Amino acid sequence: MPTLKDIAQMVGVSISTVSRVINEDTSKHISAETKAKVWEAVKQLNYKTSDTQRRLIKQKMVASLHSDKQIGCILSFPNNKHNDPFFSPMLAGIKDKLKEMGASLAFIKTQDEVIEEWQQNRLFEDGAPEGLIIIENVNPSLVEALKERVPFCVGIDLTDPTLPVIVYDRVIAAKAAVSHLIDQGYRKIGYIGGIDLVDSADKDMRFQGYKTALLEADLPINSQWIINAEWDVDISYDKMSELLTQYRNDLPTAMFCASDMMAIAAMRAVSEQGLRIPDDIAFIGLDNIEVSKYTSPPLSTIHIPKYEMGLVAAKTVIDFIDGCYPIPFKMVLPFELIVRQSSGELHREGSGLQKSNS
Repeated sequence: MPTLKDIAQMVGVSISTVSRVINEDTSKHISAETKAKVWEAVKQLNYKTSDTQRRLIKQKMVASLHSDKQIGCILSFPNNKHNDPFFSPMLAGIKDKLKEMGASLAFIKTQDEVIEEWQQNRLFEDGAPEGLIIIENVNPSLVEALKERVPFCVGIDLTDPTLPVIVYDRVIAAKAAVSHLIDQGYRKIGYIGGIDLVDSADKDMRFQGYKTALLEADLPINSQWIINAEWDVDISYDKMSELLTQYRNDLPTAMFCASDMMAIAAMRAVSEQGLRIPDDIAFIGLDNIEVSKYTSPPLSTIHIPKYEMGLVAAKTVIDFIDGCYPIPFKMVLPFELIVRQSSGELHREGSGLQKSNS
């Protein structure tokens, strides 16, 4: 059975140096090159340790293998990229996994910051990163340009059959949200969505899920209750206010919102006009951002595994660089329905639908 002495002789250092590396003793400086040689010797000699040490050794061997890898990140939307309630957990997952694997995040940019060729030239003037994680609906022409500069690209919730991608099923997630409202007894259900509605509603998968749920339940799709908020909370608030004013005698009884932030803005508009949630209009969102459980009332939503998607994407891009994926693939992560008070149940009395007070 190999010992610390064997490792020390193989590397050409003292036994105490080997011990400090394996036990993460930082009392004395040891160069990164020496540490890498120690972990390589541990691997070659199949040095056996306790379970805890074995896990540490495995992490350290992985970290030393990828210590020089730089990974970039491109986001689709120009929101505050570091504090956005949807993207920030995803970025945290990316950073945590890269750190665990010994790689690092070279930059985080929105597509608006790199859409022009001169912006890309400036970004990559000191060389392109080894890998790139592209998040959500980045312009396809930009994706193609980035793939020419960075050979190892991975997508999160991105539609590109040439890349490994990590996704959740937007259609099924949206359908689950609307089906929940239908199960609660709601029949007049509106929709608040984003910029994809500008060209064609059918391009947005969440709208497809909304429409499919209504069609399968033989319920009407009323264009007056469909709001294109362009992923902007102010527009969601303003257009919900307009809907409440213009169609006061023909309002929806529930709204499915394609993001929690748009739902929260629309809920405020409802409350300010003296209507009650869910008694007058129920709401369900999609994201399960942290603040959704603190709204008044707490917002029902679909939980998207944002942090986990970041973790998986970071590991995937490192594995892709290492040649683990000869062909592109799609990994679909699960979502979860989170039921809170904003989607209160309706009950039938006589021939009409009446709202419960529960």
